[in-house]
This record gives sequence, C-alpha cells and structure tokens, in this order.
Amino acid sequence: MPRNYLKRTFLSPLLEFIHDSRAIGILIIVNTIISLVVANSPWGNEYLSLINQEIHLGHYLPHSVLHWINDGLMAVFFFMAGMEIKRELKVGELASIKKSIMPVMGAIGGMLVPALIFLSFNAGTTYGNGWGIPMATDIAFSLGVASLLGSRAPVALKIFLTALAIIDDLGAIVAIAVFYTTSLKLLYLLGGLLIFGLLIAWNHLKLPFGFWNFLLGGVLWFLIFNSGIHATIAGVLFAFTIPLKHLSSIEHQLHNYVNFLIIPLFVIANTAIIIPSGFAGELGSPLSLGIILGLLVGKPAGILLFCWITVKLKLGELAKGIRWKHMVGLGLLAAIGFTMSIFISMLAFKDTETQDISKMAVMIASFIAIAASYTWFKFFTKPPRQKAVA
Repeated sequence: MPRNYLKRTFLSPLLEFIHDSRAIGILIIVNTIISLVVANSPWGNEYLSLINQEIHLGHYLPHSVLHWINDGLMAVFFFMAGMEIKRELKVGELASIKKSIMPVMGAIGGMLVPALIFLSFNAGTTYGNGWGIPMATDIAFSLGVASLLGSRAPVALKIFLTALAIIDDLGAIVAIAVFYTTSLKLLYLLGGLLIFGLLIAWNHLKLPFGFWNFLLGGVLWFLIFNSGIHATIAGVLFAFTIPLKHLSSIEHQLHNYVNFLIIPLFVIANTAIIIPSGFAGELGSPLSLGIILGLLVGKPAGILLFCWITVKLKLGELAKGIRWKHMVGLGLLAAIGFTMSIFISMLAFKDTETQDISKMAVMIASFIAIAASYTWFKFFTKPPRQKAVA
C-alpha cells in the first residue's frame, strides 16, 4: 500500500485529532461509554479481572494493574499538573497578586461551597470523608468543552478558567496530601523529604539538569509511595524542582502521553463499574446528592459569590471582555470534575460499592455540566461582533 495513501488516510487525520484541543474531552467521553458498556456486558467479569490483575514485582511496589495506573501513571499526570502550577506561579496568570486575586478567590469559593454542600448531606455519616470529591475541576476536560464554544467563550475567560483550575488542582493536591493520608511511615517520609531537598539544592546550585534528576525523581516516588502519602504527590514535588527553563520542553514532550495514554487508561480502569439494578434509587442518596449538587450548584455558586465579593471590595475586577453572564458559564465548566473527582473518590472510600456510587455521581454531574455549560454559552451569550472591513 503506498506510503502517501497511508499518511493521507490514517496518519494525517490522527495527528489532526491529537492536536485538536477538543480531543481529550471527546476521548474521555468515548472511553467512559466503552468502559461502562463492557463492564456491564457478558464479558464484564473478565474485564474487571483484567483491570485488577495482580502484578507481583515486589512487596514495596504497586501490586495490580489498577494500582500501577492510579499510583504509577497518575504520578506522571500530577507531575504535569505540578509543572503547570509552577509555571503559572512564576511567569503566568498567578505570578502577581493583582493578576491572581480573581482566579484565586474564585477557586477558593469553588472548593469551599461544594465541600459545604456535600457535608450538609453527609456530615456525621460514613460518607463524610468524601467532602473533597465535588471540590475538583478537570482542567483538560473543561478546557476541551470551552474550545467547542469558539468565540462565545472569550479568550480571557479561557485564561481565567485555566488559572482557576490550576489553583483548584493545587487545592486537591493539598487535600490528598493532608486529609487523605491514612498512616505515615516516618522513615520513608524523611527519606523522601531528603531527596526532595537534594533536588531543590541541585536546582539552586545550577548543576546540569538531566538523567540524574529523573533518577532521583524515581527514588522520590518510591519513598513517597511507601510513606503512606499518596504516590502522586511525588509527581508534584518533583515538578517543583524542575528548572523554569526546562518546563516548556518537558511539558511538550509529555503532553500527548498524558492526554492520550495516561488519562484514557485511568478513565478505562476507574469507570469499569457494574451498575447494580437498584442504582436509580442511589441517585437520591445523601452521597450522590452531595456530589451532584456540590458540583452542579456549589461550583458555579462558590465561584460567582467569591468573585462578586472580590469585585465589590475593589480587590480585583473582571478581565476585559468578560461579563457576569460569562462567569455563570465558567462556573458550569468548572463543575466538570471527572478525572480528579473520580481519583479522590478512590481515596475517600475503601469499599468498592461506595466508590462506584461516587464515580457514577461524578460522571452524571460532569455530563450534565457539559450540556448545561454548552447550552448556556450557546443561548445566553453572543460572539463578539466582527469589525466591518472598509
């Protein structure tokens, strides 16, 4: 078969899809549907067995396919998130108080109000530990949906959403490290902190960056994994030690692997849920309502309220081209919790049944948020007027 035919028929459309900002959102939706369908098909048990297949590489390493994805590959995802956070703090929208005050306040409201709504349903129950689930925003997914809106979502709004979601990620990372750590092994933790300090010193002394840094990063992951703190935190810590001049290059190299390999694998592995016959009744449970209303009501309300207070106190102002009706749509986009919310569900609860109910609630809320945000921008905002050509 001619090479040009293969390139024109298969390779070019694939590359075009990969470079499309909407691709990650489409891929997440498709993988979720496939995973749910297969899990509830006659091959469901074999599918779940494959995901939970034991891999014995040693007592001190993840011991199943699912654990390698959630503890190993997701550390790379968090490494990417950590680099984005560092870059924004150094040279981006969060580099100064004046530029960062609005997204910071919006993110705080977008984390606090959903957590309070969840706790209003579940405080004092066995589900209370899930307060972190509706706090999260899926940055890749929400930006993918925003890109579908074209000029109806102003560029300034997409920048604001990116900054807000990055702070949101930072909040989720802190919550995972502080509140979702069950037991600490101090020797491993001290060893991890020692390696982290060594990497910081390496950067400070401007020693050549390369192989040895990544080797020490692997050691850092191993020590954090065995310390009792979730292993993905190692990815964030390592990201903070990367010299600023290397961030863009490493992000560029990892971008496609994270978005088109790691996130799809995470979605496939963690949405493999056998839906019980009585699940519809669970949608009215305090757990499901806390997650769904926390995301769909708490996120937009928290972001709007805290941004409005910031403007009224004259601490900040909306960027040029952004109106309050755009902020409503942004709040709905931020309600797409998906990847991070599902990840926190796995940490908040130990039994599979509660995890599955949480995941289904996250998926339902996220898909409603997608439809609601798209509808809002489509019918309640207008694209900017094109200037007449003389």
